[in-house]
Amino acid sequence: MKALQTILILAVTTTAVMAQNTLPPPTIDVTGEGIVRVVPDEVTINIRVENTGENVKSLKKQNDAIVNEVIKFLKKMNIANKDIQTQYMNLNKNYDYNTKTYTFAANQAISIKLYDLSQYETIISGLLDTGVNRIDGVLFSSSKKEALKSQARKNAIENALMKAKEYAGVLNQTVGKAVSINEQTNAGPGPIRYKSAMMSDESSGGQETIAPGEMEIKTSVNVSFLLN
Repeated sequence: MKALQTILILAVTTTAVMAQNTLPPPTIDVTGEGIVRVVPDEVTINIRVENTGENVKSLKKQNDAIVNEVIKFLKKMNIANKDIQTQYMNLNKNYDYNTKTYTFAANQAISIKLYDLSQYETIISGLLDTGVNRIDGVLFSSSKKEALKSQARKNAIENALMKAKEYAGVLNQTVGKAVSINEQTNAGPGPIRYKSAMMSDESSGGQETIAPGEMEIKTSVNVSFLLN
């Protein structure tokens, strides 16, 4: 009987020790945020050539003539071919119930990327002179975007470590090694925030015509640290 009791005690003790050994180590899980701000040094201009009428071939000729003038002008301004891109071409058929006739709308969208913001006003004025009748918008960006993303990630890790140390310090504990790092994929470049960084054009009487604003690159990471 004593032998059986001893075996049972050893079994219980061994099970308890094994259970303790299989418990996951204590961790502290935090989210770090990294933000880098920069004034954009590039801009993409989105334009559109659009004509309406009853004859499809005539519309195509009108659009082609304007697009040809656009490309000729941009080349004259030393804009490289790789920075001029056709986005799409559309032909829509519309019915007028009052006149019971069909009309067509032909349009072609083109994007132009500028690496020198001082060219902006000259390019816009020249494009309008060629016959472009729609400007769908401008998008500012930075030539240092990848380097800024890298810095934002580093800032996010530093922010996560700072938070972990603050939490652990209150508990009189210390932060150990990181055991997992997960970047939040939905945390991309932030919106461009417009400030007073406007550019003026002498030919327009000193009027402010473009606001590059400030571009925000933002990254978030979830980090799990060992808690000592």
